[in-house]
Parts: sequence; C-alpha cells; structure tokens
Amino acid sequence: MTEKIYVIDTSACLTDASCIYHYGNHDIVIPMKVLEEIDNHKKRQDSVGANARGIIRALDTLRETGSLHSGVSLGEGKGTLKVIVGNPESLPTGFNTDDADHVIMGVAWDLQNANLNKEIVLVSRDINMRVMTDSLGIKSEVYIENRVVNEETGLYTGFKEIELSEVEIDAFYKDGYLPVAEEEITEFDVLNNDSIMLKSEYNEKKTALCRYKNGKYIKIREYNKKGVWGVRARNKEQAFAFDLLMDENIPLVSLVGKAGCGKTLMAIAAAIAQTINDPFDPQEKIYKKIVLSRPVMPMGKDIGYLPGTMEEKMHPWLMPLQDNLQFLLGNDQATLEEYMDKDIIEIEALAYIRGRSISNAFIIIDEAQNLSLHEIKTILTRVGENTKIVLTGDIEQIDNVYVNETSNGLVHAVEKFKEYNLAGHITLQKGERSALATLASKIM
Repeated sequence: MTEKIYVIDTSACLTDASCIYHYGNHDIVIPMKVLEEIDNHKKRQDSVGANARGIIRALDTLRETGSLHSGVSLGEGKGTLKVIVGNPESLPTGFNTDDADHVIMGVAWDLQNANLNKEIVLVSRDINMRVMTDSLGIKSEVYIENRVVNEETGLYTGFKEIELSEVEIDAFYKDGYLPVAEEEITEFDVLNNDSIMLKSEYNEKKTALCRYKNGKYIKIREYNKKGVWGVRARNKEQAFAFDLLMDENIPLVSLVGKAGCGKTLMAIAAAIAQTINDPFDPQEKIYKKIVLSRPVMPMGKDIGYLPGTMEEKMHPWLMPLQDNLQFLLGNDQATLEEYMDKDIIEIEALAYIRGRSISNAFIIIDEAQNLSLHEIKTILTRVGENTKIVLTGDIEQIDNVYVNETSNGLVHAVEKFKEYNLAGHITLQKGERSALATLASKIM
C-alpha cells in the first residue's frame, strides 16, 4: 500500500475535532495557516466553535508528548502529525500569500515535490479548493467521516408496504391488530414503530394502515376525520405522523419532508392538543408547556445583529412557527401572547439550552437539518421526564455550510434511533400547502 500524507484543511477541522485520528497509520500535516483560521472561530458558541476549541486542545495534548514541528505520534497504529508553515516563495504561479486557501494548497504542493515516493492527499470540504488542488496534480478528498446516510440507499423513511392475503387483512380490521411471523419481520426488515401499509395480494385497493409494535401490526389512530386541533390528515404519511405525534409512549419523533408537506403544522397541532385545554375535548392534558426553537441560520446574506431581548431577537427566526400557532389558535395575537406570558408556550434559543433539564413539555425543533451531530446530541440530552421532542426538517434545504444531506444532526437522529422503541420516524412525501408550492419543490 502506498504511503500517504494527508494535508488537513480548516473546513475538516471545524467539522470534526477528531478528524486527525481517522486516517490509520498514514501521516497527517496541518498547515500553520489552518491553525490561524481555527483561532478565528474558537469563540463561536456553536458546533463550529466547539470543534475549533476541541482540535486546539487535542493539538496541545499532543504537543506535550513530542514536537509538532518535527512530528508527534498520534498513538498506536496511527501515523505522525506535523504542523508546517510552508514556503511563500514556492507557491504555484498565480497563487498569493494573502489567500489562506492558496497558502494551504501551497503546503500540499511543497510536500508533493519533496516526497516523490508518497501520495499527497488534501482533505477539504471546500469544493472549489478540491477542484483547484486537483488542477495542480494533487489528489484531494472530501471529509465525510460524519456521514451517516448511504447516498445509494438514502435516509430511512419509517414506512414499508407489505402484501398479505385478504383473509389476514380482514382479521386485522376485525381485531384491530395482527400477529406478525418472525420470518416476515426479517424479510421486510421491519422495525418497531415502523409505519406499515398492508395491501391485499390480489386487490391493491384493499389496504390497511398500521404500525408495527412488538410482534404485531397495530391499527393506527386515525385523525383524517376529527383531526388534531382542527388539522386533518390528508394523506397516509400525515396519518402515520399524527399517530406518532399523539403517542405519549414515543418521546422522540422525527418528521422529514419537502416544503409544504405539513410537518411543522402537524407538530404544533399535536403539541397544542396535548398541552392546552380544549373546551370541546376536556380530557386531562399530558404536557404542561410547549417549547419552540429552531437554529439561527440565515438563508443568503445575514442581516446582522438584532436588538432587544432574547424573545425579540428570536422573533424573526420563529415566524414560521408563530404563523402556524396563530393559524391554529384563531389568528388571535393576544391569545398567543397570553399563552407565552403564562409560560405555556416558551421560545428557546438553542444557544442557551445547554445545562437545562426540560420536563413535562412538548418540544419542537424546527429546521433541524441545519444542526450538527454535536448540537442534536446536546438538545436530546436536555429532555427530562414526561417530555416529548419532535424534530422537523427538509434535508434538501440546508443553510449550514458545515453539514450536508448525509451528515447533519437530523439524519444522525433518524438513523441512530430507528431501532429503538422510544423513537418514531416518518418521511412525508406529498406537499399539501398549495399546488404551486408542491410543483416548486419538485421542479426547482
């Protein structure tokens, strides 16, 4: 096997503080310019800042066991790590010392010219940097250590379609459940809380919607007629979503779907129905408050700092949630403010959630596809007793440059919790906002 030297770019370090340990017994080089760029991010109060501080601490620990200048061992079975300044006079033609990317690529250029018997690989999440590196005749790779979804198979949908005999489907409707054979579970890779559509082998119009639970197909609670706080399921995926959202025994629910599929509206409707007393449904409520939040992640150019209290600063980011709340509560702003004054509806900034323990609450984290694995873990570990948390998002609309469709925190939560009874997931397929919104999500 050809020996390799991996040159790690700033973007990889800010994505994963442990990136230097993921390349086996090959050597690692970090250009000095990368450390300068990392230093500019260390005070950020997000996952980027956490990774910046993390890799600085890792390098400081390594420094105590050797020299970063001459090379320090990364441990048993690992290579060595060096920090190299680079020679500004040897930059390729057209490169300049004022461009950090040029300086970093210049280090890879020098290494390739000095190590003819080794393969030099620059690791970066910057697409243009990888293209430029390849144009110099140097191999480049994207950093994908945090990828949890296989691009070929895609994200777990939480839905399966299974053919049965008409006799079995009739028995299901009669009893409200149907025992499942072990070989059928294995054949279709059925998991607990999977949403299932049973279909007759000979009559495709004869179907039944159910959820798999502990060896049985169980009939779902239907909300397409009565609805949840006036919101009715318009398709089978929405019916499955409401079944998960209204089940107090499932503390983690994730809803993924394109714009207009109803994920946020359904989550808020379920939260209100289980939290706020309804004169037409006087049953005891399960939760004492609703906690709403979403990542502060602008689309396009940021408008800068906002004045006011935390609630006032969060207001522009939470307008989509506010719109849905006002729609469900009758467009009465006074009512919404009244619920907030009584702490029944609470706005939470994710930047301040660390250290909290949130009990007896229905938590909704909207636009969760913009969160990193570190941030999702921090949020989920805040969940206290008798609390349900719902993650909603569209993995095709990501504004965070440090995550993508296969590595963001939402897909980590979906994939890593899918085998556990405490979690449920459904991918919503059909847009219901309007014909225009549905068409736009398909063709643009």
